[in-house]
Amino acid sequence: MRTEFFPTLDLQAVFVAPWVEMFGWNFQIALMGFLVCLACGLIGNFVVARRLALVGDAISHSLLPGIAIAFLLTASRSMPAMFAGAAVAAVLTTLFIEFIHRKSRVKPDAAIGIVFTTLFAVGMVVISRGLGDVHLDADCVLYGEIGFTPLQDSIVWFGIALGPRPLVAMAGMTLVDILLVIVFYRQLLVTSFDSGLARSLGMPVNVVHYGLMIALAFTIVAAFEAVGVVLVIAMLIFPAVTASFFVERLPSLLWSVAPLSVAYSLGGFHLSMWLDCSIAGAMVVVAGFLFLVAWALGPKGGLIHHPRFRAVFLAKSKIERPPEGSVHLP
Repeated sequence: MRTEFFPTLDLQAVFVAPWVEMFGWNFQIALMGFLVCLACGLIGNFVVARRLALVGDAISHSLLPGIAIAFLLTASRSMPAMFAGAAVAAVLTTLFIEFIHRKSRVKPDAAIGIVFTTLFAVGMVVISRGLGDVHLDADCVLYGEIGFTPLQDSIVWFGIALGPRPLVAMAGMTLVDILLVIVFYRQLLVTSFDSGLARSLGMPVNVVHYGLMIALAFTIVAAFEAVGVVLVIAMLIFPAVTASFFVERLPSLLWSVAPLSVAYSLGGFHLSMWLDCSIAGAMVVVAGFLFLVAWALGPKGGLIHHPRFRAVFLAKSKIERPPEGSVHLP
């Protein structure tokens, strides 16, 4: 039983020993965290630009019934089956939200809440009633355990062991996300910031939108088993909003995802070593801390650069500073 919340910080045990005694094991954990942060951060920039951060949350939760029903139909937990179920659930979630919002007086945020809670509950019921004897656990979807990544079965390709299955799947999905952003960058850029201009240029706005939602669904599914929904949702939002306090152009925002992913994964890993807590949770804590730092110090809308803050600071400085030529009496 722990007697203190913050244990004594042993620099050797926290920062050195993990890379000396179990380098291979811990490297796979940190790499998994980096890949999740990178893939989600790239997609998240476009999700945030479209003001769909809550839709990402809704899709993350409503994928559960798609995965469960896909298993019922295929009796397989293979990645293709899971991806197919997740893609269908993602598209249906987006369609349901749009339909409720357009065909009723319900506002978008309320429509999102209605859809994702209903679909998530359906998934819970399907799992509890139809998959009781099958290892498809809702807790794994929510929380995951990135620390178990090295224990998973290794994928062998042409006699070469590539690594644990979740790590290889996440690496493949990250590569796909990078290629999609490179190939469809212009379409994603224009449709994210000016859908009217995109339509006038003949761009398939709806196709790009649903394609982005499917890519988001695939990324979430690839991360499910190892990290759960919590880290995925955080990484969809934190890199974009944190970097926006320092840069404004989308290319700069996209380039900033990689260094932030390194900071999140390594910072969270070492924080979890110190506090002996969830690695994925520690990564989100580090992301939240870096956001607060950016919010306070960032030149693009940070608190210390806010006109009201600067006016108060300058006024206080003038009060505390004696006039020139005045005599200070003890």
